[in-house]
Amino acid sequence: MNALHRRYHIVTFGCQMNKADSERMAGILEGMGFEWADAPETADLILYNTCTIRDNAEQKVYSYLGRQAWRKHQEPNLTLVVAGCVAQQEGEALLRRVPELDLVMGPQHANRLQDLLEQVFNGNQVVATDAAHILEDITQPRRDSTVTAWVNVIYGCNERCTYCVVPNVRGVEQSRTPEAIRAEMVELGQQGYKEVTLLGQNIDAYGRDLPGVTAEGRHQHTLTDLLYFVHDVAGIDRLRFSTSHPRYFTERLIRACAELPKVCEHFHIPFQSGDNDILKAMGRGYTHEKYRSIIDLIRHYMPDASITADAIAGFPGETELQFERTLKLIEEIGFDLVNTAAYSPRPGTPAALWQNQLSEDVKSDRLQRLNHRVSTTAMARSRRYLGRTEAVLVEAQNLKDPTQVMGRTSGNRLTFFPGDIADFKGQIVPIKITDFRAFSLTGILTTD
Repeated sequence: MNALHRRYHIVTFGCQMNKADSERMAGILEGMGFEWADAPETADLILYNTCTIRDNAEQKVYSYLGRQAWRKHQEPNLTLVVAGCVAQQEGEALLRRVPELDLVMGPQHANRLQDLLEQVFNGNQVVATDAAHILEDITQPRRDSTVTAWVNVIYGCNERCTYCVVPNVRGVEQSRTPEAIRAEMVELGQQGYKEVTLLGQNIDAYGRDLPGVTAEGRHQHTLTDLLYFVHDVAGIDRLRFSTSHPRYFTERLIRACAELPKVCEHFHIPFQSGDNDILKAMGRGYTHEKYRSIIDLIRHYMPDASITADAIAGFPGETELQFERTLKLIEEIGFDLVNTAAYSPRPGTPAALWQNQLSEDVKSDRLQRLNHRVSTTAMARSRRYLGRTEAVLVEAQNLKDPTQVMGRTSGNRLTFFPGDIADFKGQIVPIKITDFRAFSLTGILTTD
């Protein structure tokens, strides 16, 4: 079936990697002649890019699918695609549950979307979940922003955290070459993008699957080397990277971030628990003392750096005392933000089979207390900005208050100030901070 004049809609669940994958798949669809539809009801092709990190995200996908499957009986030409981690995890079982689906494809196949859709348009129902070498990013993504952009540097994950389904659904680590990453960034700089976030499920593992070692015996390609290699790309004013793993975070990387002016003073390093026995049960490969030493080192080189993290409440077997160690870690380190979640058993992970699961009530209570501690700590961290002048990269109009625009500080604090987006979009401007909240700031343009 010809894609010309057909309309598509993508619904994205989950992490930054999924958002980046969705942008690439949107670029492929537009290259095929599809046009974006603002609502799924007006689209001829609907793609759900799914997440299986938590059960509620998975259930949400099924509820969305049910509505569109019913619609397909009235509109047989509607094309339904499930991509991402639920697709990889469920595979053909998805077709049995939702026989109206046309294409089920895992995240490793995102760059093959056109080939797979051509099979669908030839009358086939397609499942693509086999392990694959990821094709290089040659498609121009349809990016959601014109100011900031994601750039994938490594796919997959070789870690085996006992709660995490990512290695099962995203496959083994596959690094892109430094040259391919730089070429994509050069193009972004030419297109007017100002900030790039380098993405990886475990970004500190970047390069260890690429050939070559240095005279000192270390891998020739590391995240640190990559930052030096891409730092001078013209037009790109800011560099970020995510997500880090404490096991592989090095002083050499911290020194590079301190030395390179374009690298933002923001580190996202999940800790998951403040208790060593829980960390061991999780298979994380570090202690809370090791984690604290990394933060101390960052603050030695970059005293004002923002530190954000992820934490899980209610892991199997977690006692009240062990949970309180997580609360204590949050308070003592003073995080700018912590993404929190109650433990959710995921299919195919060891922890899901353990007998020492906690009740939903206990998990819910701990999550609520965790969130309260995070907010309190974040508010204390926000206070330091009051009266300061911060360099803010302006991204968009404030949808809740059209008299304001919004952007982010180098430390990734969302910041609002009065203005028209036409005057400021894509600019880094000095903003004097006049008010603060736990997770955002307000200020005014200043010439100080």
